[in-house]
Amino acid sequence: MQLKRFHWRIGLPFAILVALSLLALAIYFASVLKSNYLESLRSRLENEGHLVAMYVAQQPNTAGDPAALRALAVRQGEILDARLTFVDRQGVVLADSLHDPTGMENHLYRPEVQQALARGTGYAIRRSATISYDMLYVAVVSPELPDMIVRLAVPMSQVQADINRMHTQLGVAALIALLLVFGLAYLVTQSALRPIYHLTDAVKRMSAGELGVRVFSNEQDEIGELTKSFNLLGDSLRSTISSYEHERDRLSGLVENLVDGILIVDDGGTVRLVNPAAGRLLGRDDAINPGMALAAAVPPQVVALWRQSRDGQHESRDLLDLERASRFCQVVATPLAGSEARSTLIIVQDLTDLHRLETIRRDFTSNISHELRTPLAALKMLSETLKEGALNDPVAAHRFVDQIDMQVDSLTQMVEELLELARIESGRVPLNLMCVSVENILTPVINQLTRTAERAEIALTTEIEPGLPAIMADAGRMQRAITNLVHNGIKFTRPGGRVTVRALAQGEEAVRIEVCDTGIGINPEMIERIFERFYTADPSRAGGAGLGLSIVRHIVAAHHGTVEVQSTPNVGTCFAVILPVATTP
Repeated sequence: MQLKRFHWRIGLPFAILVALSLLALAIYFASVLKSNYLESLRSRLENEGHLVAMYVAQQPNTAGDPAALRALAVRQGEILDARLTFVDRQGVVLADSLHDPTGMENHLYRPEVQQALARGTGYAIRRSATISYDMLYVAVVSPELPDMIVRLAVPMSQVQADINRMHTQLGVAALIALLLVFGLAYLVTQSALRPIYHLTDAVKRMSAGELGVRVFSNEQDEIGELTKSFNLLGDSLRSTISSYEHERDRLSGLVENLVDGILIVDDGGTVRLVNPAAGRLLGRDDAINPGMALAAAVPPQVVALWRQSRDGQHESRDLLDLERASRFCQVVATPLAGSEARSTLIIVQDLTDLHRLETIRRDFTSNISHELRTPLAALKMLSETLKEGALNDPVAAHRFVDQIDMQVDSLTQMVEELLELARIESGRVPLNLMCVSVENILTPVINQLTRTAERAEIALTTEIEPGLPAIMADAGRMQRAITNLVHNGIKFTRPGGRVTVRALAQGEEAVRIEVCDTGIGINPEMIERIFERFYTADPSRAGGAGLGLSIVRHIVAAHHGTVEVQSTPNVGTCFAVILPVATTP
């Protein structure tokens, strides 16, 4: 039953697709047949109109005799199986094969007559005002009979009957083709699935225990490959033992390449299995080999943990600070269930990075607490002073309120910098990257800090190399980074000094933005730490939370750039931001 459904899932969509294609073709050809038939009919009537005009022109007496012209119209209309009408150029009906012309109205403004007078040939499908049913009209003005319009007409019911007959023939042909397609689809699908039927039967026999059953196929397609795979599966069932050995070797390779250290120790304290990571994590200069005594291979803390697990038959774990290996490791000793030799599995995990991150977290908590304590203590002191009577002194109260406002601004700036740094480090803030010139980044920064530099009696200058290539950057965040560097330069430069912002090309693929000052400089041993959070090279002059350079480093790194720093104490400092140029798409 499942295979039958699969049979229909394969054949039916194909047949439906072909059927829809045939239907679309039938509709298209029906439209084409109708258009071609109407065009052919119009052309035939036009030619017949010219022939009638030539015939009348050859009999001059007929054109001037209404009775003779009427008789000719009736006779020719029967021959041509069409209504024949003669109209003069003023629209007067001279003769008609079906009606008395004296009772017919003027035809000058009939569409086909107007077209014939204008172009020599007219064509229209409309309802006849005389006989009250739809007709197809063709009117001609022949050079042989220029003073008379010959009009032929056939009923649209007759035209539609002819079209319907052609459509019926087309539909019958399409139906026959559809039946042939369905039959062909069934035969092709049946032929394609026959090997699968054989495979299904063979699988059932194999599941019943006939492991030697095989399926033979001469096909070179995917079914043939499936048959070969089935036969190979039968052969592999007889190779179970070798597959077990392969799995053992694979497991051994996995253990060898684990980043965690693995040791299996028997009840006597002899190492039975060990991987290279164990010796590396435990600080061994040489490898630990199977057969070695555990006490001679690992630090005493690990031996003690093994004994605790062996004697208590429970999992034991401890965090070890292995000074010899400069690592902080977690060691877990677990008795192996079902082991006759009471073996113990020892896992050594390197937690050095986690320990370092925990240390950073504690330092961060300590630093932020310290940085928040100072403005909060100042706010507390100012508020107590106001409560003790300073509110009654307007001058003093105004001064204290200004100081409170300054401390609140300091706290707000610190919180904003912390939030900005957290967002940048987490990558939750997408960069609004665009192709921007270096000058458009530096100009707003210089304009913003010029007044600050003037108040500090610092000369702030810029040097931008002409023709610098554009960079791909988030202009706002890159301006924030450069602002931090320029602000630091002003802050750590004595009055009368200079801060220079310089932009120049570094090779063909990078732009170098330098912020150099003639300030107090940085001691060499402090340079490696200046990008840490809350670190300040000179706390007495910092006046901030020490987050500016950390923000600079993360913003530049997010732009795939680097930050370099060179400094000489009492001479000055130069920070360089190196950014890749924008690539041409």
